[in-house]
Amino acid sequence: MFLPHNTKNLGNARQLRKNMTPEERHLWYDFLRYYPVKIMKQKPIGNYIVDFFCESAKLVIEIDGSQHFEEKGLDYDAHRTQYLESLGLMVVRFSNADINREFRAVCELLDHLIQQRRM
Repeated sequence: MFLPHNTKNLGNARQLRKNMTPEERHLWYDFLRYYPVKIMKQKPIGNYIVDFFCESAKLVIEIDGSQHFEEKGLDYDAHRTQYLESLGLMVVRFSNADINREFRAVCELLDHLIQQRRM
């Protein structure tokens, strides 16, 4: 699968990998890191960097903090999601609260989506 790649984002992506939020770290180290299907963290796609990406399922996983629920964040995310979906990707979003309060349900949903989209 070919995805647009902006090399200007590589340094920022590396920095984001080193400085993941607590919720991103929790999802990565306690579920995604050892998931039997390859998942990448802080993956540059076009002019964006997505939190997590499963290429074989064409699935983008986003963990949203409070800034994503303000008007400016909602508009930015809508454009970003539209762009990613135009590439044939599915974008699934979880709030920090989802990760902190419903971690098991988040993991079960991700497992279901990945398995379903890989068929």
